[in-house]
Amino acid sequence: MFKLVVASALVAFVAADVSHLFSKPGAGQNAQIPILKFNSDVRPDGSYEYSYQTGNGINVEERGQQTRTAEGEGTAAQGFYQFTSPEGVPVYLQYVADENGFQPQSDVLPTPPPIPAAILRSLEYNAAHPEQEEPASKFQVAQKPFFGQSSQRRFRRFVSLQ
Repeated sequence: MFKLVVASALVAFVAADVSHLFSKPGAGQNAQIPILKFNSDVRPDGSYEYSYQTGNGINVEERGQQTRTAEGEGTAAQGFYQFTSPEGVPVYLQYVADENGFQPQSDVLPTPPPIPAAILRSLEYNAAHPEQEEPASKFQVAQKPFFGQSSQRRFRRFVSLQ
């Protein structure tokens, strides 16, 4: 039994990732990443521009201005950001944010699968042949109670016993 425990511990030690124990201080997630470029301009009319670039490849730019719509005042913005994902995939996302909401565009965003041909034909048929609304009087309401008389009697007897 002792040999089994020692062998298991040895296998666990060999399989364990202990690389963080031997890394240099300041490396990894706690490392400070330099800001290579930073610009910010906020104007009196409420419009603005900002951008920054970091040492680990993050690049961000945005411009915005105050807008007036039928719903009230707000800010419309457009910009982009780019970085490299932990999997090594370059990510570039461009966006517009205005009265129509946040509208991102990127190759990395998930897209819905195409609509099957049978569903498309069904939607086209439904659009070409709308249903006629039927008057409410055509539907009859049941006159019988939901519970039969015997169920009601049993319920009353049960409640009176309480």
